[in-house]
Amino acid sequence: MNDPQKPHFIFSPRIKGLQILNSNAIFPVGKIYCVGRNYAKHAAEMNTSIDKDEPFFFSKPPQSLNQGNKIPFPKNTNDLQHEVELAVCLKFGAENLSKEDAIKCIYGYAACVDLTKRDLQQIAKNEGKPWSTSKGFSNSAPISQINTMEGQLIEGGLISLAVNGKQKQKSNLDQMIWKIDEIICSLSRHVALAPGDIILTGTPEGVGPLIKGDEIEIKIENVGEHKFKLT
Repeated sequence: MNDPQKPHFIFSPRIKGLQILNSNAIFPVGKIYCVGRNYAKHAAEMNTSIDKDEPFFFSKPPQSLNQGNKIPFPKNTNDLQHEVELAVCLKFGAENLSKEDAIKCIYGYAACVDLTKRDLQQIAKNEGKPWSTSKGFSNSAPISQINTMEGQLIEGGLISLAVNGKQKQKSNLDQMIWKIDEIICSLSRHVALAPGDIILTGTPEGVGPLIKGDEIEIKIENVGEHKFKLT
């Protein structure tokens, strides 16, 4: 029985963990940050400008992550779209990191999809409101197992997404406007990064609609791949 005089949680904390490739260990998820408009061709297809001074960030909650092969089709949208992204997983962090220290923070990488309710996002953009309901819903970030690559900086590699066997997105990580170490440095100037934090680094061109029953396959060279179906 809990001592009523001793501080205690009123219910068990909710902890999200991700599977790691070739390991029984679990990666404990902290905060999730996302970089917007990090590929020039994607910015062009969305009719938006590129942030030249520093990356543009938004967040997703831990419950957005899902490593399963079946993802429930989300409610309250008539325009769900796919955005394949490289996820960077941190083993530690701090504030005001140098590029060298930013690289040391890297635990590994994963392939991820930033599912987006594009209709709700457009409304938010038009009204100058946050993107939380269009980006942060449950299961909005299907993700592969984490590939452990401690202290390694990825500077290139093919990134792709296919829907029902048809390729929709294909590019190279070297097309990112803001590179991984630059992203970590910039973010650390605004927030104190911590172990378990994950950063989604933006999507290339070719984003498009998804419907219930679609089968999605994502691949990132030397990182991993993941398949799931919208049910």
